[in-house]
Amino acid sequence: MDKEYLIEKWLIGELTKEELEAFKKLDDYDMHIKILEEAKKFKASEVSEIADLDSFYAKINQQKESTLPDNIWYKPFLKIAAVFVILIGIGSLFFINPKTNIETMIGEKTSVELPDASTVMLNSKSEIAFNKNNWNTKREVILDGEAFFRVAKGSKFDVITHTGKVSVLGTQFNVKNRKGYFEVQCFEGMVNVKYKNHVQKLPAGNTFKIIKEQITSDTTLNIEPEWMSNVSNFKSVPFYVVINEFERQYDVVFSLEDIEASRIFTGGFVHANLKEALKSITLPLDLNYIIDSTNNIKLFKGKPEK
Repeated sequence: MDKEYLIEKWLIGELTKEELEAFKKLDDYDMHIKILEEAKKFKASEVSEIADLDSFYAKINQQKESTLPDNIWYKPFLKIAAVFVILIGIGSLFFINPKTNIETMIGEKTSVELPDASTVMLNSKSEIAFNKNNWNTKREVILDGEAFFRVAKGSKFDVITHTGKVSVLGTQFNVKNRKGYFEVQCFEGMVNVKYKNHVQKLPAGNTFKIIKEQITSDTTLNIEPEWMSNVSNFKSVPFYVVINEFERQYDVVFSLEDIEASRIFTGGFVHANLKEALKSITLPLDLNYIIDSTNNIKLFKGKPEK
């Protein structure tokens, strides 16, 4: 039905039942009802007959315009501000938090190329973060876990961990930052290690360790970390360090029965054969083990149960 026809009949109260249903379905039905409610507030002496529909709406529009706030001019600026806020929000995805994060899962290793062609090999259960946007002026990598770095020559290169900081210009080195254990091995050139107020230069072939805040030094004849060849080796470390690394390389959980986890261990294990790896860490300490169906491993002294 014609919209204006329905409105005019509604105003004079002559809508049929069918026409009333059609009128209620109009998009601006609520507005018309509101107009009628306002009209009821007028005094009888002020009410006159409606000459025509156009005159009625002209009067209503005039009243609406007169009640508009004086500051209606700012609405276009609100739209511009809204668009600006949206753009800021999108931009923040790229500029407020520009760090690149890369992490490995249990038993996973991965190689990462940095913006200057330096490379990082991440060991199992490790994570690095770096900023591509300011890399040319600030070569800095945040490390949690273990990684081997081949650093391209250039400005100072920093590896930041929660335990210590390693700084170089161009060299090859390994940083291991685990709970209760921090180790830096230099394989080429020289690195600068900072731990609290202690600063030490570490030439190629040397190792810097912190175990329970105790600093020790050692040497190595290797040309790269052995874990990159799928072998984990340890020299005079607490047994819990070995257990923790084992759990990172294999999807297992250990329980120790009457075993001192702080006893010193020297040796290693392979990453590709669970049974061989278990023999490697239990036989030197005269231990036995039982594996259940959920990959939980119980270590204990004495002979295995029959």
